[in-house]
Amino acid sequence: MTDRLAELSAAGVAVWLDDLSRVRLQTGSLAKLLNEQHVAGVTTNPSIFASALADATAYDDQLKDLAAQGVTVEEAVRLLTSYDVRWAAEVLRPQYDATNGVDGRVSIEVDPRSAHLTEKTQAEAKTLWWLVDRPNVYIKIPATKAGLPAITATLAEGISVNVTLIFSLERYKAVMDAFLAGIEQAKANGHDLSKIGSVASFFVSRVDTEIDKRLDKIGSDEAKALKGKAAVANAQLAYQAYEEVFATDRWKTLAAAGALPQRPLWASTGTKNPAYKDTIYVEELIAPGVVNTMPEAVIRAYEDHGDTRGDTVTGSYATAQKVMDDVAAIGVDLEDVFKVLEDEGVQKFEASWSELLEDVKVSLEAAAKGASNPSDAAK
Repeated sequence: MTDRLAELSAAGVAVWLDDLSRVRLQTGSLAKLLNEQHVAGVTTNPSIFASALADATAYDDQLKDLAAQGVTVEEAVRLLTSYDVRWAAEVLRPQYDATNGVDGRVSIEVDPRSAHLTEKTQAEAKTLWWLVDRPNVYIKIPATKAGLPAITATLAEGISVNVTLIFSLERYKAVMDAFLAGIEQAKANGHDLSKIGSVASFFVSRVDTEIDKRLDKIGSDEAKALKGKAAVANAQLAYQAYEEVFATDRWKTLAAAGALPQRPLWASTGTKNPAYKDTIYVEELIAPGVVNTMPEAVIRAYEDHGDTRGDTVTGSYATAQKVMDDVAAIGVDLEDVFKVLEDEGVQKFEASWSELLEDVKVSLEAAAKGASNPSDAAK
């Protein structure tokens, strides 16, 4: 039997799971994925936690304790989510140790409502770091303009960072610059650079969703022929930018001091369009030293019928550039596309965070009243 996920890993792709829940931890589901499906890391976001905490029964005991203490809803959310991340970090610790800190990482995100507030983001990143208190944790910071200086400042403190919500090459280059500046400052501050990790989460499928919509509106045969091509091309060009930056003397100086590179992480790799192959955003983005964080459904799909053809990125730059040039030439405003995607990304996470707060509020009220389930408290 072909072990497709092993082949993918051997080709240089670190397989990470884009999901976490108390149930997954309690049942040993996460440990099983690590042992049997070659999963080497975990990412979370506000939407994932909103879904996880909607199942309040898994959190009953802690909710009762928190309700008895009279903690605020926001305090409860942070305590519950950081508990799950800390638990996951323990499960992943063997991978972290075996790879000298490259894999075996778990991400937890700053409050998305602070995405445009530099100092608040920086302060929360530090708070989450000591709250979780595990060396194999990444603090997720959005790649907004306000997030960039927070990324640098957080890395300068010796804190590992997962930069999220990257859509454009321009912003990705700014993220890599923020990373290099942060590692340079960390070095000046006396931190052990070999302990500081970072990934840059470059979003994929959402790019096709937005651009395809605009191509459909244009409606010509030429426009329709470009559907489903931009997301992969955009990510392939991001890898080209990564190769260029991490071949510079600036980076070589940091590497010589023990720094680990900021790996590209392909995020949003589940297909949104059922007409596209369900593993396309994995198969077309295979390259050395990348991470692909996938929902479990995509991991299972790749395990079943994924096609590992070796490096599908580094020989594609000219073709990828032509795709993006053709998309722009036919009338798609790419700058506007990326702005819309960033704004929507922040808004979606803000909405999920609000949903999370509301669910926990109801659960705390239920626990305080001794109700058997959250819906009783809402009646």
